[in-house]
Amino acid sequence: MIPVNEPLLDGNEGLYLQECISSGWLSSEGPFVERFETEMAARVGRKFAVAVSNGTAALELALASMRLEPGSIVVLPTFCIISCAAAVIRNGCVPLFVDADPLTWNIDTEKLAELLEHEIVRKNNTKVKAIMPVHTYGLPVDMDRILKIADHYGLAVIEDAAEMHGQSYRGKACGSFGGISIFSFYANKLVTSGEGGMVLTDDPLLAERCRSLRNLCFQSGRRFVHEELGYNFRMSNLQAAVGVAQLERLDLFVTRKRRMGERYDELFDGCKYLQLPLPRTEYADNIYWVYGLVLGDEVESDAAAMMQKLAGRGIGTRPFFWPMHEQPVFRRMGILKENSYRYPVAERLARRGFYLPSGLGLRDENIYTVAEVVIEEIGKVL
Repeated sequence: MIPVNEPLLDGNEGLYLQECISSGWLSSEGPFVERFETEMAARVGRKFAVAVSNGTAALELALASMRLEPGSIVVLPTFCIISCAAAVIRNGCVPLFVDADPLTWNIDTEKLAELLEHEIVRKNNTKVKAIMPVHTYGLPVDMDRILKIADHYGLAVIEDAAEMHGQSYRGKACGSFGGISIFSFYANKLVTSGEGGMVLTDDPLLAERCRSLRNLCFQSGRRFVHEELGYNFRMSNLQAAVGVAQLERLDLFVTRKRRMGERYDELFDGCKYLQLPLPRTEYADNIYWVYGLVLGDEVESDAAAMMQKLAGRGIGTRPFFWPMHEQPVFRRMGILKENSYRYPVAERLARRGFYLPSGLGLRDENIYTVAEVVIEEIGKVL
């Protein structure tokens, strides 16, 4: 196996930032914003891209552009970041959650089909309008099944590819599916602009609406007369310059991540008390955006306790997502009061799962040390 030791060479981030400063173009009017949009759209295979201030803003704009009626139901995984559900709620819609697949940790498409059969066919719930598949941690959702289900019921698809830069599904880029899709460029993503996001679509009307909404719905010729409330979700030229430079090295980053994941796989091979990330499915190889572990039931420790033990040994970790159906804020809002569905897989992942150091700067010796300490600490609590 090729070692994870070669240094990552500097990219053009500094050069492009200096170009911004020298030219005086710091705001969203600068040329790097349009360049970033054009190059990201080309990379993903979309016709239009709209750069925004962060991934959460991208989700909110994507939903707002679709003009869903208040009270419309958007179906999404319970095992995801709160930004997804928050965007649904802030657009006056209602989230309806689906449990996770125990192997891929993505939305369980079998349970999705069962839920929609129950809601749409049996209950005749006409408020169900959209599905939001969220690609999680390294493997894409089974998009063929998602699109087939959506087409069957006439539902819109909002693809959350926030973590999937450089990943593909059956050879087609993640972020190219459904009516509209989004990416995040937060600092821990494979392509980062520090903060940033992007909405992508093939629909010119959706793209134009997103551009208007991100910029306070200013009107051409009547700039300060507003027909609609928009947002200040603009991306600066500085952020876009960093994003352009990062995008130039995306293939290198993907290769590096996969080598890191394979090294962890190799070191944890045979440790039967851990569930490792699924290395591949029939439709994709894992990109290992982060390297997650799920503690087996034999381990007499939950994720929180194990993470604390690892922290005491100098190993930084992060918890898995906490399920949306267990979020205190949503319970207080009464969003879940009529939901009788159960989510045992997501609940187990949240309590038994966490991810290990996964940054691009890791080297072989770091990965060896992390794996060694994890195995030692698990051995102490068996």
